Amino acid sequence: MARSKNRNPPEISTGSMADIAFLLLIFFLVTTTIASNKGIQNLLPPKQDPNQPPPEIKLNERNIFNILVNANDQLLVEGEYMDNTDNLSNQIKEFLLNFGNPDEDAVALYNSLPPSLKGMAKRDPASSDHPMVGGAVVSIKTNRGTSYEKYLEVLDQVKRAYFEIYAERVGLTADQYRALTGKTPAEKELMDRGKEGIPLAISIAEPDKIGGN
Repeated sequence: MARSKNRNPPEISTGSMADIAFLLLIFFLVTTTIASNKGIQNLLPPKQDPNQPPPEIKLNERNIFNILVNANDQLLVEGEYMDNTDNLSNQIKEFLLNFGNPDEDAVALYNSLPPSLKGMAKRDPASSDHPMVGGAVVSIKTNRGTSYEKYLEVLDQVKRAYFEIYAERVGLTADQYRALTGKTPAEKELMDRGKEGIPLAISIAEPDKIGGN
């Protein structure tokens, strides 16, 4: 018997393709790790009452360590040009630990420091009075054209100066101190002892509205 020449090829069923695609989508959503950008972790001051002006805080110029970053990412540190941030943290540590005009509490703080930190006290009357509240503030001022990368680089060096001081007070490296979470009583005790009397006093001013867009 002759075979038919118009025989149709078998069809592939696609009825379940949508279900398969949906299952694959769920699989990738469940197994894929999505990176979370936490940004910069800074402790912000409480919100001010709009009907009450903020208190005016007057500081002697010698108690402010000024860092300016222009639109070309160039640094002016305490009036001196710097082409990089390599020595910035050391300069800040010398400023914080100057003890140029210590009061009674600051003298007690100085006496509690390890010899390595005491040796940084130059007692320069033109520099900071002491690292306690109101005695030393690091000011960072940028420009609208300043790159975000340079701002983070400067901020990291400023924080490094503080953390190196905190770490040395408790016998740790700066990296070890920064890794402390405070989740255990022992870690919290180390963190508190390192920062005691030396608050993280960083002033970040609003960028100048020149340069950039």
